[in-house]
Amino acid sequence: MSDLAFDSGCVFCRIAIREAPAEIIHESGTVVAFRDLNPQAPVHLLLITKEHIASVAEIEERHGDVLADLMQAATHLAKAEGIAEGGWRLLSNVGRDGGQTVFHLHFHLLGGRPMTWPPG
Repeated sequence: MSDLAFDSGCVFCRIAIREAPAEIIHESGTVVAFRDLNPQAPVHLLLITKEHIASVAEIEERHGDVLADLMQAATHLAKAEGIAEGGWRLLSNVGRDGGQTVFHLHFHLLGGRPMTWPPG
């Protein structure tokens, strides 16, 4: 992690290096996934980048492999959590008006119940 951007004031950065508690259920070289503390569905996981990237709006061309890892992790976890067949939602909030509260790139993986639209 030493060559990746890191923000010591960011709770997700601290989770990524195991300095803050979380129920981690998946980890690769670039991605960590854990259960949301305030689940909005029977399955509600957070998938984060190990590198500190503030949001989707800050993604650069060099992040292509990290994004591919995130999507592959989401698909793997949906299968592992038993929601792949019925369907699931993957979303990322961007900015305060978009509902982002932790300014570290992350995706919510939600499933285990029918999702409604619009979401909020």
